[in-house]
Amino acid sequence: MTGSILFDAIVFLLGAIICVSIAKRLGLSSVLGYLMAGVLIGPYLLGFIGEEGEDILHFAEFGVVVMLFLIGLEIEPKNFWNMRKTIAGMGGIQVVGTMLLSYLFFMLLDFDWKVSLVTSMAVALSSTAIAMQTIKEKGLMETTFGTSAFSILLFQDIIVIFMLGAIPLLSNSDVAATTDNNEVSSNLLDGLPMGYQTLAIILSVALIIGAGQYLIVPMLRKVAQTGVRELLIASALLIVFSISFLMEYVGLSPALGAFLGGVVLSNSEYKHELESTLEPFKNLLLGLFFIAVGASINFVVIARMPLTIGGILIAVILIKAIVLFITGMVFKMKLDQKLLLTFGLAQIGEFAFVLLSFAFQLNILDQEQMDILLVITALTMSITPIISIVNERLILPKIGTKESIKRPMDHIAKSQNVILVGFGHFGSTVGRFLRSHGIEPTILDQDSNRVDFLRKVGFEVYYGDATRIDLLESAGIAQAKILICAIDNPSVTKEITKLVRDKYPNVELMIRAQNRYDAYELLNMGMENIYRESLDTSLSLAKDVLSKLGFRKYTLNQQVQNFIKYDETSLRRLAAEPKGDENYIFKARKELEEQQKLLEEDFKRGIVAYDNHWDSESIRKVLENQQNNDSSTKN
Repeated sequence: MTGSILFDAIVFLLGAIICVSIAKRLGLSSVLGYLMAGVLIGPYLLGFIGEEGEDILHFAEFGVVVMLFLIGLEIEPKNFWNMRKTIAGMGGIQVVGTMLLSYLFFMLLDFDWKVSLVTSMAVALSSTAIAMQTIKEKGLMETTFGTSAFSILLFQDIIVIFMLGAIPLLSNSDVAATTDNNEVSSNLLDGLPMGYQTLAIILSVALIIGAGQYLIVPMLRKVAQTGVRELLIASALLIVFSISFLMEYVGLSPALGAFLGGVVLSNSEYKHELESTLEPFKNLLLGLFFIAVGASINFVVIARMPLTIGGILIAVILIKAIVLFITGMVFKMKLDQKLLLTFGLAQIGEFAFVLLSFAFQLNILDQEQMDILLVITALTMSITPIISIVNERLILPKIGTKESIKRPMDHIAKSQNVILVGFGHFGSTVGRFLRSHGIEPTILDQDSNRVDFLRKVGFEVYYGDATRIDLLESAGIAQAKILICAIDNPSVTKEITKLVRDKYPNVELMIRAQNRYDAYELLNMGMENIYRESLDTSLSLAKDVLSKLGFRKYTLNQQVQNFIKYDETSLRRLAAEPKGDENYIFKARKELEEQQKLLEEDFKRGIVAYDNHWDSESIRKVLENQQNNDSSTKN
């Protein structure tokens, strides 16, 4: 190592670019690519990272904090409250079950009961970073597996607070006093009575909620008025830093605090701005975190005790897998969803590093135990993507949900000309409307619970990942005329779009876009049939508002069509412009002014000349008389 921060940055970035590119070319997860990069540049292979690897790991954990803040932004408080039973139920079963079996296992290995208890706490935690990154990459957030995994991970992030509070109770008071005799604790709650600690925690949560409504949003309004994008970036980072610091200062999980802050701000008008601003930082910091995990694998310890580490590693993964599978059974998940949950969360998580380090400082763990457990934690995280690939490519295709038995065809023989990918809230509306007109689309969906429901109501459906060409071919893509992509994950949408366009260019693609920016990307890929999910709904609401205020329905329907026409034209003109810079803002403002002008002219020109439908004859006569009077007055 040269000791230069610039050299370190070059090493990290170059390792990430090379290894992640290789991983994606092989069809592997980007997480595995980052972990490979960490192993390569770590102290035990190429040696570019030395003793500072542990410090990098602690810094990189901020990526997990940013990720949970962004997840919180996507969950409205009402939805979060509705999930409370799933969070407590699934999370409680997983944590308690894993701790119990792990404790018994380590007691059998002649570990001290205190060591066994602390270790079982660490083992019970799964990696939020790895699991959520994988779920996001594969577009599984809305599946039964995605929501279940999120519930368990969120419960773990909450329970780690109590684990950190319980660990000092396992240490002898004299030992705890001597280990940190000369250190000043950064935890505000240290030494306070339990009642004051509880009050401080409640006040901190209340402060975050109050700040979100009365401090953060007004601050963002002031910053937005400056028009300086750098200030918005600084403000977004300040929000996450401040919330995390407050939580850490009162002894709570910074990641949990960030999640709570995200939930509080999920209904604000700056939700999407915060998401787009922080997303690049999250991805960069998470990549750094995965690299640091790979670099922390101590191959010297592995070489010294290969059988011990290998045995404990296998046992830990089996214990977690068994408990997760049972959890899925209790909550009646389908087999494929249970397997995804079992293999997706069977690793030890990043908060285990915090728990184990804390226990080591309190002399609960000795150096050898600490080394073994840190290596096992890093190894479980490293092999999780490999286990998931084995599950997805070898196990699920054989024992997952199979293709349904085809029901007799309706009298319309062209029902298989349409393939519908994704049957969530958006896709189900499309599918039901097609079906009401005699068109039976072939439906593809990755949630087997949803698949079973569709079969019960009579839809022909396939289970599986639509990014696999073999699944599309089995669904009849070669004979299909139209493929509707109705899923809500932009990256998966783009992958399916590119796959179908390259392999089957004669199939017409009709694609759902979450927002204007997703539509820009699809337009730049050469796509034409793009449907923004909120456009028609928002215009329908606006039309009804104007109707209740006395505007005529036929006029409003004409104006809605005009608005869509002008907005689509504007969308295509702005698609190639770099987003967020001054030039884009200037052109977007001009487009808005032009649209407003055209709509006003259409409204004035068409209200009498063409608006002669739907409303009563008496109203039309009144309007015509008004126009005649206006004309005679001008003359």
